[in-house]
Amino acid sequence: MDPIVLLVAVVVSYFIGSISFGRLIMRFVKPKEVLDDVELKFDGMEEGIKLSSVGGNTVSMKLGARGGCAVGLLDILKAFIPTLIFRLLYPDQPYFLFAGLAAFIGHNWPIYYRFKGGRGISPFYGGLFAIDPLGAVVVAVTSLVLGTFIMKDMLVAYTGGVVLIIFWFLGTKFSDPMFVYYMGYAISINILFIVAMLPEIRQIIALRKKYGKGDVGTSMEAFPMGQHMLKLMKKFGLEKKAKQPSQSAPDEVSEE
Repeated sequence: MDPIVLLVAVVVSYFIGSISFGRLIMRFVKPKEVLDDVELKFDGMEEGIKLSSVGGNTVSMKLGARGGCAVGLLDILKAFIPTLIFRLLYPDQPYFLFAGLAAFIGHNWPIYYRFKGGRGISPFYGGLFAIDPLGAVVVAVTSLVLGTFIMKDMLVAYTGGVVLIIFWFLGTKFSDPMFVYYMGYAISINILFIVAMLPEIRQIIALRKKYGKGDVGTSMEAFPMGQHMLKLMKKFGLEKKAKQPSQSAPDEVSEE
């Protein structure tokens, strides 16, 4: 690898990833609103979960599902575009993997905002779509099915793809000359994601100790994008399977 090209891939992708579309859209649409006081509220619970990150879910609490989806899409693109460019320019070199990782880091720890960003789900999938489109679809669908219908845990549904990418690369990239780089990317993403999610993970553990494990429906109803997902599931006759009557602690607080 050329160290100059590698440096350019990392620096450019990091600075692009550091762009906070959530903050920019909020500043344009509702300049007086802030994203530092967002809290997920759940029925039957005295306290909620304070979101210390800025991403699609946070914005959706202020602007609704459309605003949150717009931010999520832009966060996907800011990782997808630089990763794809370096993959097309240097298909036989792992620069694109470093670009995807750097964009993910920039989103979670943006230099423009005192390193306070999101949790990385959207840029993770954005980079992965450029790295391995089929893998992105497979791990996303698998984690959604596992979390929603089998394990009934929205934390798994929303974030499971991050873990599953390790197994996907093990099964599909083992004979690839860049296998070591693929695995390094996947493992690094997992470590960084866990570090970024620690504030929310601590709150989930505390709430589950107090209220017990929550159900999928209760978790999804807590934020606008989840409510729209429930409507779609109901339309296709899946809502009863996904939602169980409960007032337990939530399973999902992941941030894009």
